[in-house]
Amino acid sequence: MSTFPSCPQCTQENTYPDGDHYVCADCGYEWKINEATDADGDVDAVVRDANGNILSDGDTVVLIKDLKVKGSSTTLKMGTKVKGIRIAGGDHEVDCKMEGGSFMLKAIYLKKV
Repeated sequence: MSTFPSCPQCTQENTYPDGDHYVCADCGYEWKINEATDADGDVDAVVRDANGNILSDGDTVVLIKDLKVKGSSTTLKMGTKVKGIRIAGGDHEVDCKMEGGSFMLKAIYLKKV
């Protein structure tokens, strides 16, 4: 079991220190070792999209991948624009309303417009 924190972007535990940063071997995300973390181990209020841009409440984003909705036959299509997102805690950090209903999405499948 590694004593290093899990990645704040993809939540994988395959991380290692590199100088004054931690690096995720799975997604390549880097963050400072001394950044404050909350109770879940995530970096405080910093949610980044697939390109590394910081997301905030009210932003407009686009899906970069088709996403199947669990428990439904619905698929959210790549290229769908989502307006007025809200940042939430947890592993699905973006809360949004779309044509098919309300969804919680992972930021790694979104791109800021």
